[in-house]
Order: sequence, then C-alpha cells, then structure tokens
Amino acid sequence: MKEWKMVKWGLVMLGTVGLMNVQAQTKQEAEIHIFSLQQALDYAREHNVQVKNALLDIRIQEQTNREFTGAAYPQISGNIAATYNPNVATQVIPNFISPATYQVLINEGVKDGSGNPIQMPAEMGFIAAQFGTKYNATAGISLNQIIFDGQVFVGLQARQTLIRFREKYAEITEETIRTNLYKVYYQLVAAKTQIELLDANIALLNKLQHDVRIMQENGFAEKLDVDKITVQLANLHTEKTAALNQISNGYLGIKVLMGMPVKDSLVLTDTLIDEEIKNGMLEMGEFNYTQRKDYQYANLGIVLGEYDVRRYKLSKLPTLSLNGYYNKNAQRSKFNFLGKGEWFDISAVTLQLHIPIFSGFAANARIARAKLALQQSINQQEALKISIDREIETAKNDFRTAIATLDYQKANMQLAESVFRQTKKKFEAGMGSNTEITQAQTDMKMAQTNYINALYNAIIARVDYIKATGKL
Repeated sequence: MKEWKMVKWGLVMLGTVGLMNVQAQTKQEAEIHIFSLQQALDYAREHNVQVKNALLDIRIQEQTNREFTGAAYPQISGNIAATYNPNVATQVIPNFISPATYQVLINEGVKDGSGNPIQMPAEMGFIAAQFGTKYNATAGISLNQIIFDGQVFVGLQARQTLIRFREKYAEITEETIRTNLYKVYYQLVAAKTQIELLDANIALLNKLQHDVRIMQENGFAEKLDVDKITVQLANLHTEKTAALNQISNGYLGIKVLMGMPVKDSLVLTDTLIDEEIKNGMLEMGEFNYTQRKDYQYANLGIVLGEYDVRRYKLSKLPTLSLNGYYNKNAQRSKFNFLGKGEWFDISAVTLQLHIPIFSGFAANARIARAKLALQQSINQQEALKISIDREIETAKNDFRTAIATLDYQKANMQLAESVFRQTKKKFEAGMGSNTEITQAQTDMKMAQTNYINALYNAIIARVDYIKATGKL
C-alpha cells in the first residue's frame, strides 16, 4: 500500500504541474492524439521545451564558431571622417627666416643707419605659426590579417568538438525526458489496469449484494449482511472516483512533459504484458562505458580541456600579423570637399611580429590552471565509471527482485480471486458466513493492489536498467 501511495502522489504532482500551465495555453482548437509510447516519445522530442532549448544551444554554438572563425579571415573596414578646426593649432618654432635675411644683407654689404655693416644678431627669437586648415576630410580603407596566432588556430581546431559537446548534452536532455516519459506513460497504463480491477470488484459486489438481498427476503440472511456489502461498495466507488481523478491529473502531467497543450485530448494505446517486461532484459550483451551518453559527454569535456591547455601553451609563441591602409586626405579653408580641390594619397603596409618576453608569469599560471581543470575532468570521468558500475548492478538487482515480486503477486492475486469465488459459493449455499466473504473480498482487493504496485515497479526497474546500460 505504501508503494501504491507513492504512485498516487506521483500522479498528483504531475497533475498539479499540468494545472499550473493551463492558463498559459493558446486559444486554439483542441486536438485528439492517439499515441503509442514511441509516438509519445517522438512528439516530446519535437515539442518538449528542454529538448528544443538544447537543440537551440547547438545552433548558438554554430554561430559562436562562425564568429570565432571570422577572426582568422581578413578584417577589412572603410572610414570617412571630416574635421572642423575653429582654431587651428599654433606652433612656436625657431626663427629660421631672419638668419637667411641677415645673411643676404651681410653678403650685399648693406649698412645700418649709422653707416656700420649689418651684423648677424646673437638671438633670432621664435616664430608663432599655424599649420593646417579649418576643414579636413579623410576617406579610406584598412585591412588587418592574422598570419600566425597559436591561440586562434587551436580555437579553430576545437570548433567541431564544441559542436559535438552541445549535441551530446542535447542527447542527454532527450534521454532524461525519454526516461521520465517511459515511467509516466506506463504509470498511467498501470492505473488503467487498476480501474479495470475496481470495476470487476464493483461488479462482483453488486452481484453479491443482489444475491444476499434475495437470501434476506427468503430468511436465509440478515439485513446486516446486506449493509456490510453496501459499505464495501461505497468504499470501492469512492476509491474509483479518487483513482480516476488522479489519472486525469496524471494525463495533464504527461502532456506538460511532452510539450502538448493541456486542452488537447490524449489516448494511450500501449498495454502492459508481463512477459514483455521480462523478456531478454538480462541478456543484453556486453556493456561498454562509451554506450552511456553521460560518459561520452565527459570524454568530450576532457578533449576540450586538452585544447585549453594547448591554447595557453601556444600563447607563449610570437604572433605575426599584416596591417595596411589606403586613405585620401583633403584640406580646405571652406567646407567644399565635394567641389574642386586636391585629395592627397596616404598609405602604409605594416608586418608586425609580436614576441612575448615576460608577462609576469601570468601565462604559466593560466597553463597550470588549465592542467588542474583537465585533471578534475579526468577525475570526474573515473568517478562516473564507478557510479555507472553501481547504477548497473543496482538496476540489475532491482529488476530481478521486481520480476520475482511481480510473478509472486500475480499468482497471489489469482489465488485470492479463486478464494473469493469459492467463499462466495459457500455463502450462497448457506455454508459460509458474511464475515468470511468480507474477509475474502478484502484479501482479494489487497492482492490486486499489490499486483498493480508490483507491475509498476517492474516497469520502473526495466526502464532504469535499460538506461543504466545506455540502451534507452
């Protein structure tokens, strides 16, 4: 009973999540979906928000890769600029005009007013001059090209690994949704079996109530016997109403899990067959860690860590780049650049080699940090292997126990149903008491509940084992 209560609570929680999302649904016409488990999985792969966002992360990484790749291509840009100088800058320069003038006068023998030959002054002073015009304009194009940069090249090599890293995360997300959907789908199927058993019990008690009422009318039973059966019927109807409500809430939950509007109708077509749960499960072949998506994800994390170490190591190498520009420049005293007037060419080409000499040990620190992070990833992968081993063995033990319990509870339910039928016949023949048939009915109901619990637990154990071995 405790396990079945856990199942019920799971349905209630799923339903609560579904009801919280009812208000968010768009006002479109409701659709009817008749789904097998595989169809439900396919629908969730296309509509579940977590899966859709994980797929969008792949596309985001693709665009990030394109952005990084762009750094290795030539960077070409154009520029146009116009400058207005209200006050042209004044420069004070040595007086280079006066010495030449005096030298000419001396050479010509010119004399001053006193009749003496002109002499070269000891100090000529300075000249304040303005260079430039009030209006300047420049138009041109520039190019920058990385010829060698180790960090850029490592980044280019890591692009595909980054894409696979995102893809693997999307697969893990999808696997998680698949696992939950497997469990919830069959939880609802098992709940349908519970309703069928409740209906069968209600039919049996209705027939028994009718027969006991006739026996009472003929003096072979008491009214108390009829009342006891009526109480049992009322309890069964109450239990059925509660179960139907939980199933309804469970359907809301599975719709949310699939990404389906809650107003749509959903019909589940798969059934539960004991033999299908058991067949071939423990003979699934050799297991390899690489079958697990989380292990593959961890492997890619290690590869990215190795790229990181290599990137920081190459940061110590020189970088080589080519830069060039070609500009046209004009200077005017008035803003008339579109009219007549000269434009002057300005151009340059630069080949630059940048050689790191000393960076305060920052590069060494980055390399050491990347190596430590890589070792953490390796340690986590080793821990994951141990966790996977434990998970597989636990899932295997749980599955064997669940199957044994399922077989036992199924046989016990069949026996309880047989006991109830025999007790009913004895009672109808006047050879048994109402207490006996009440107890037989209670035992049958308990056996049926235990069977439903065992059936659901076997399904959960099957899903957990398939997931643990990486075959979900």
